[in-house]
Amino acid sequence: MTLATPTLGPPATARAGHPLLVPERLSGPEPAGAALVAASPQLWLVDTTEYRAQAARHAPGTLDAQELARAAEFVRAADRDAYVCAHVALRRLLGAYLGTAPREVVVERAPCAHCDEPHGRPVLPGGALHFSLSHCTGISLLAFATAPVGVDVEEIVLPQTIAETADVLHPREAAELALLPAGERPVAFTRVWTRKEAYLKGLGVGLSENPAADYVGSGPLPAPVPGWTLTDVLVPDGHCGAVALRTPAG
Repeated sequence: MTLATPTLGPPATARAGHPLLVPERLSGPEPAGAALVAASPQLWLVDTTEYRAQAARHAPGTLDAQELARAAEFVRAADRDAYVCAHVALRRLLGAYLGTAPREVVVERAPCAHCDEPHGRPVLPGGALHFSLSHCTGISLLAFATAPVGVDVEEIVLPQTIAETADVLHPREAAELALLPAGERPVAFTRVWTRKEAYLKGLGVGLSENPAADYVGSGPLPAPVPGWTLTDVLVPDGHCGAVALRTPAG
């Protein structure tokens, strides 16, 4: 298992032929926590199709009881495969970073941002290593950093989805999309959405906050967000991805 170089690029649209990283099939030294720097999160992209068989084989000895029970609840095989692949990869990578067996990695819940009850985002005790996970049909995106981080990957939405969920857009973003040709709006909308969700996951509030409150921009480059670095991630065709990293206090 080897650590991939983060693939961060200005275009939010995917490029054909971009390789998917499959932790099971990579060779070389295991990732070390010391290699992480807050200014450059380490990103992994996992192909569910390629990793499905290996993940299923590793799941019983890698996932904890709660994760195994959650996996069993999925009715659709595709949803179950996506969950198992993402969480097996997460635990194997966390184990490699921390130098411990994947199943022995302790993942806790941070206090909720609204009520302080322990049902916030997943975290590691001590906060020396931060991580974020996102998955959709076919792929998972994982990020690891020494500062709070959030990632999101989504399939490009259908045109009707834009009209149904337009209230998630900041007024400036809605105006930007309205000026685009109809054929360009699905990519632009998905680009906005992945940026927003990555940022909100990094904050630890997720969709409990109003996604329309913050402006992240719909253009080729994310708009600046105070205290955070937003970057589009190069992902396979038909998808958009983004990572948000909290910047050190001045």
